[in-house]
Amino acid sequence: MKSVEVFMVLIIVAVMTLIGNFVGANTPLLSAVPGMLALVAICMAGVLCAKFIPVRIPSVAYIVTIGCILTYPGFPGSALLSAWVQKVNFLALTTPILAYAGISLGKDLGMLKKTGWRIIVVSFVVFIGTYVGSAVIAQAVLKLIGEI
Repeated sequence: MKSVEVFMVLIIVAVMTLIGNFVGANTPLLSAVPGMLALVAICMAGVLCAKFIPVRIPSVAYIVTIGCILTYPGFPGSALLSAWVQKVNFLALTTPILAYAGISLGKDLGMLKKTGWRIIVVSFVVFIGTYVGSAVIAQAVLKLIGEI
């Protein structure tokens, strides 16, 4: 995918997120725009790093790394950036991403059919393992901090 296409997809997702944020979380559009623009900039920077840095690392790794560095408490401007991004509701952000993933999966339905029933078994094992793993970690942390 070209950088311009990635940027256009990010803008479409950003607009959809802002609308979902306004409708679902009742956050005024203008108050969430700086956080959304920051998220788009971080995503675009990660995509460009993956494209131009010769080491073969997925763009999501660059995006997470850049986001972590920029919001690290000692980093200049991290408090402002964190305040901006806090105004963007997580569920409003996931809705267009999941819709895009669904459309992408629908496009490759032929490939999905070729994988057969095994993909369903693997999916269930992964989902159950992730759920149980998350529950065990949550239980341990809540027990450790004395909440339960």
